[in-house]
Amino acid sequence: MPSERQRSEQSTRPPESAARWYHPLKQHNYRLFLGMQLAGSVGVWMQRLAQDWLVLQLTASPAAVGVAVALQFLPMLVVGPLAGLVVDLFPKRRIMMVCQSVIVLLALGLAAWVASGAITVWAVYASCVALGITAAIDQPARQVFVNEVVGDAALRPAIGLNNALAQLGAMAGPALSGVLIAQAGPAAAFAANALTGVLVLGLIIGMRASELHPGTPAQRGRGQLLAGFRYVRDRPRLLLLILLAGLLGAFGMNGPVVLAAFADRVWHNGVEGFGLFNTVSAVGALAGALLAARLKNMGRKGIVASAGLFGLSQLLAALMPNLLLFTAMLVVVGLMTLLFLTSAATAVQLEAGPAIRGRVMALYLPLLLGGHALGGLLAGWLTEQFGVRAGLVVTGGLGMLSAAVVGLLLWLHARRSRTA
Repeated sequence: MPSERQRSEQSTRPPESAARWYHPLKQHNYRLFLGMQLAGSVGVWMQRLAQDWLVLQLTASPAAVGVAVALQFLPMLVVGPLAGLVVDLFPKRRIMMVCQSVIVLLALGLAAWVASGAITVWAVYASCVALGITAAIDQPARQVFVNEVVGDAALRPAIGLNNALAQLGAMAGPALSGVLIAQAGPAAAFAANALTGVLVLGLIIGMRASELHPGTPAQRGRGQLLAGFRYVRDRPRLLLLILLAGLLGAFGMNGPVVLAAFADRVWHNGVEGFGLFNTVSAVGALAGALLAARLKNMGRKGIVASAGLFGLSQLLAALMPNLLLFTAMLVVVGLMTLLFLTSAATAVQLEAGPAIRGRVMALYLPLLLGGHALGGLLAGWLTEQFGVRAGLVVTGGLGMLSAAVVGLLLWLHARRSRTA
């Protein structure tokens, strides 16, 4: 029987669902961190969309937009593992400040160049590469820094909200960028990203160092670079979740290419339609972000199911016969995108130990965003060769197939584990 003191503690303890939301949000540093995460993600994705649309204006080629998408994310594959080691070795707050300073300078440079009228597609491509290298270091640092902000006690809800806000920014940023481009041109979107970068720097500086929970840095040595690979290799379930994220990145996350092509070639509503499509996707993303953050634990079955539904929603969107139904279906696409990405990232991050989390996330994020880069090339090629609708049907179907294959492999592994 519980003692009187235990009964008193139980009566005053908030319900689990409330505690999951309240505990991290009551911390000053975490509130600043969430603002930083949302503002930074919105700004970077604003710049990415502005770069993509600028390339389309300069070249009139969806395939060229695919190249721009690839150049933004392929650096993740090249420098990702090294970036993970940097994140585990050095203070993450300092890493984020340096990366944000670089992002601000890139945005200001592009804004001035576009406003001068002398911009070329090769200059945009160079900016895409520079932004990709910076993001390869900044994003793992953000993912792991949340542990230093809230400590272990509130880690699960904090990671869930962190990933939800980051992915929400990835959906809202293009929507805001589309509006700015339509009203004032790409230079305005680049300038807005520079302002968000300054805001992010201010929020990082405003954190109270005395309230952080710095972990033990990784040991230095040659073998540390490969430790993340070995850690993931020895955990098949973790490996399969990371693989699924990469496949969905390749086959499903092609919004800049696909939505630009739908606006330009199917519905003929230009940049205004492009902005509208990203806006309604962001509405669905908000619903998915809130749902994912509130779910205690979807489990691997739930993550695989959300991946399959993500692919299915894209396939159905491609088949919508009119603009109204297509736009409504984008809300579902946004919801399923955030539900899958947030639950998968949370599961991967929680399974990795604190001392190696940076290197594990530096494998997860490059595979996800590197898949996104290759998917941009695939979507651009499919659109050029077979038409916009056919391209989205194929990529949506491949996303569903990926979920089915990974789900089968997870089931076989679980079955072998039970019989071993």
